[in-house]
Amino acid sequence: MTTVRLGTGIGWRPEIADAVEAMPGVDWVEAVAENVCPGHVPASLLRLRERGVTVVPHGVSLGLGDAGRPDERRLTALAERATALGSPLVTEHIAFVRAGGPLTASPGIEAGHLLPVPRTRDALDVLCENVRIAQDALPVPLAVENIAALFSWPGEEMTEGQFLYELADRTGVRLLIDVANLHTNRVNRGEDPAKALAELPLEAVAYVHVAGGVERDGVWHDSHAHPVPPAVLDILTDLASRVSPPGVLLERDEHFPPPAELERELDAIREAVEAGARVRGAATPERVREPAAVGPVTEATRERLALAQTAVLSSLVAGTPVPEGFDRTRMRVQARALAAKRADVVAKVAPELPGILGDGYRPAFLAYARTRPMTGGYRQDAMAFVDRLLRSGTLEDPGTRRTLRAWWLDRSGPRPRAHHPATRLARATRRALLRR
Repeated sequence: MTTVRLGTGIGWRPEIADAVEAMPGVDWVEAVAENVCPGHVPASLLRLRERGVTVVPHGVSLGLGDAGRPDERRLTALAERATALGSPLVTEHIAFVRAGGPLTASPGIEAGHLLPVPRTRDALDVLCENVRIAQDALPVPLAVENIAALFSWPGEEMTEGQFLYELADRTGVRLLIDVANLHTNRVNRGEDPAKALAELPLEAVAYVHVAGGVERDGVWHDSHAHPVPPAVLDILTDLASRVSPPGVLLERDEHFPPPAELERELDAIREAVEAGARVRGAATPERVREPAAVGPVTEATRERLALAQTAVLSSLVAGTPVPEGFDRTRMRVQARALAAKRADVVAKVAPELPGILGDGYRPAFLAYARTRPMTGGYRQDAMAFVDRLLRSGTLEDPGTRRTLRAWWLDRSGPRPRAHHPATRLARATRRALLRR
């Protein structure tokens, strides 16, 4: 597989679209795949493409590390975005995002976040087959990203570097190495980023992510909302001392600083790569890797992984007991982080709710999220939250209750509820007649 040379890039977000277009020295951008509609590509991305700036779609919801096989509709959607953006590759994560379902004969539940897969033979076998399924469905090469984690699985059989090496060797997939996530795993899991880099198949690196975070109570949160710390730039320099990265990209998702500050971070990234190159000297020659011939994964393997992932996710989002061997303190931190993210995203998806409920929105949603896992995405989560709140009888203010009920009714059917009294009466009469 020929390596695509990308250069220095930045994550494209609507909030900084104008700033990104005006930034000097931006060779490429990465857009969250789920936020791009193939038939309505944002004008900013189209203008960047016309200028010769490469656009790479970055998926966040495929769940290649799930015990089940990748959803065909999600794969089709990712392929459509790669085609619409004229991208040379697409990227996703080595993570599980949902559990339950047919493999466990239990309701499906979603994390709403990227969670670590166990570094075991079962998980690796399932991941390899899922990656191959995705590769066959996509029109361009796939690269997969190592994620940050707040907790570790007990009984892991491989280090992160060994796990990624085998994944790349068995599938031929490219690797998106996030050096900020290596730093996160150093703080949260005591893992040595230099050891991970030494074990990686560096010729498989497609590009590199760099991002900031924040440490609270001894836990590093990969926030993408803070400046890139020197420790992350040091890992980038280490990586660049081993191989010439085809591309390096700055991620920022929230609390966007002035454009000048983002440009300074891009300059710091370039300097870190150049510092590594001075140590490296000659570039590492690319090795042609042929995927190993491996048989299909048995359903028993998928079922074992499904049961383990469902137990973990249920403890995080549904209040069930933490499985044996996990650090309960870290699992509580992860559970709070997942609930907080759900509250934040629902507030963005349904911004009327914080307006209607005021200061009561967040505590009410967090109370709901403690025992009610997400089962169908954030929009459905918003509807389920309001439905439960209306049924609970805890809303004391009649005006708030009426407004919230009207909001729910307007969105609970296949089309918005009409506000004209005659139309509402006609629909109510029709429903009554149909019930007879």
